[in-house]
Amino acid sequence: MNKPEHLRAHLLATVAEFKHNPDRLLIFIDNGKVRCTAAASLSFEYSFDLQIILTDFAGHPDSVMLPILGWLSVNQSELLENLDKVKNGIQFEADILDKDKVDLSVTLPLTERVIVGQDEHGNTTVKHVGEPLRVAGYLDPNWRPGAQGNTSEWFVPDGQ
Repeated sequence: MNKPEHLRAHLLATVAEFKHNPDRLLIFIDNGKVRCTAAASLSFEYSFDLQIILTDFAGHPDSVMLPILGWLSVNQSELLENLDKVKNGIQFEADILDKDKVDLSVTLPLTERVIVGQDEHGNTTVKHVGEPLRVAGYLDPNWRPGAQGNTSEWFVPDGQ
């Protein structure tokens, strides 16, 4: 599984508190499952709850939540976009130690796809694939807003 370590590296790089105290960031995997349909290959998906624990955290919780949300927007975007997953997706608990410190636990339900195949020599290959990239059509420079400046509608220019 690659996502836990990837998120850890992201938090260590973006949260100032961890630059001086990286040992206060703990990551655990709970409720792990492997889903395999036994199709033509043995490709599968990891499914797990990633628990992020911050101990004696002196920063504001926003300084952790924003980097987590940014990471999720690329690596598990359905937790931000799918209304069913948004309801129960990101969970947290906190113990307020004093006015300046908190123990914070954040739980994220994550998945990670693994594609199993063969190379040109018949050797088994295993590849952890990233999430499908979501690109809003209106970011395409060839698109333009609808008639009369209506920016709530977008259409593809003629000839495409």
